[in-house]
Amino acid sequence: MSYSEKVIDHYENPRNVGKFDIDDPDVGIGLVGAPACGDVLKLSIKVDPLTKVITDARFKTYGCGSAIASSSLVTELVKGMTLDQAGSIKNSEIAEELSLPPVKIHCSILAEDSIKAAITDYKKKHNF
Repeated sequence: MSYSEKVIDHYENPRNVGKFDIDDPDVGIGLVGAPACGDVLKLSIKVDPLTKVITDARFKTYGCGSAIASSSLVTELVKGMTLDQAGSIKNSEIAEELSLPPVKIHCSILAEDSIKAAITDYKKKHNF
């Protein structure tokens, strides 16, 4: 299986690796896993409390190159988006952007699920 240049770039030079303080009220955390392959993704978003715009994002991923690339890409995509905009990102957009082979589509689904989980966590902290 060959990977696209974008997958290789995000895998070799991942963007926004790390995490934010889980106790920060302006942070939402999404932790998701794909039992079929063992990939685990923890996505952290930092949200401006006034505008509800995602100002920063970080990730930690245990998984294959496609999982790391999907995680890295999603942290770039969500910055500057409102919670609603970020919540509407579809795995198909991630898969298309990275030209993921069909056998690696689950990695883009993991990224989509992590966004939704991080937004849900943030909203739960703020009761909305």
